Amino acid sequence: MTAVRTLVLLAAMLGACAPTIRAPGDAINQPLLTGNGVHTADGEILPVKIWAPEQGAPKAVIIALHGFNDYSNFFAAPGAFLAKHRVQSYAYDQRGFGAAPAPGVWAGTDAMTDDLRTMIRLVQGRHPQTPLYLLGDSMGGAVILVAGGAGDLTGIDGVILAAPAVWGRITMPWYQRLGLWIGAHLMPSLTLTGEGLKIKPSDNIEMLLALGRDPLVIKATRIDAMHGLVNLMDAALDKAAGFKTPALILYGERDEIIPRQPTRMMLARMPEDARRSRRIALYKDGYHMLLRDLKAEVAWRDILGWIADPDTPLASGADTDAEPRLAGKGEAGNEHR
Repeated sequence: MTAVRTLVLLAAMLGACAPTIRAPGDAINQPLLTGNGVHTADGEILPVKIWAPEQGAPKAVIIALHGFNDYSNFFAAPGAFLAKHRVQSYAYDQRGFGAAPAPGVWAGTDAMTDDLRTMIRLVQGRHPQTPLYLLGDSMGGAVILVAGGAGDLTGIDGVILAAPAVWGRITMPWYQRLGLWIGAHLMPSLTLTGEGLKIKPSDNIEMLLALGRDPLVIKATRIDAMHGLVNLMDAALDKAAGFKTPALILYGERDEIIPRQPTRMMLARMPEDARRSRRIALYKDGYHMLLRDLKAEVAWRDILGWIADPDTPLASGADTDAEPRLAGKGEAGNEHR
């Protein structure tokens, strides 16, 4: 009888404390792209940053999606570099991040992919004759994978995935899955900082210190937001099987955030068409924040080269035997994280 009462009490607690999802409201207007951001159908404003060439029309356009707890400023350095080579970039704060509404509260996978589709339509309207590419950093890469796997990337010439977040539950040990579920349902609003994990996301210490001072970068993460991120990564890994858009996939050998196993699983799940049209780059000295590492310009130049001609090997040589090298055993720590 005591066990039954315990189960009833636990069920009541779980029912009372569910993960929070701040889903979009009803459509009240037509989406617009203005000087202060993307005005979504439900009336939200998602701030946008733009890096445009100083002279002449762009020869290509990129929509860049930031990673978890980050925001559009992640693309400041690569965006400025690409603009000098006549590539125009747009980066927006996704719902729940940066200066977008309700920072720290998860909006849901559907909301994030819907916003991406909206942004694609708006940018295509501004640049109807210019090749359009998507770039996703970590979580941003997962959003792109989900949208692409659902067949929603019509008119996109290619995507760049930088360390895409595909660490789904299927690759996690049971105790991590259980702990996440319990935390998200019993104490969803509890925040964690990640201090003490001794994870090195980049070798660019000055950049990391600047992120620590930036008030728009989330430092303490709600458990239900982590739960939402894992749901997104589950979906990204699942949707890889239907992803057919030409892609440049970047990964650093020193990545301590997204392990190799789910990355290899993502690559293996992609259909044959995608395998023929993708290029994989594995950077020996690259960390998770590839696009902001000390040697980030190497990756920036590879992105430029791939946009110019996706069939030509990358100037850095990072694509030479990249897939076999990625499939081989790396540093012991990377394999089990």
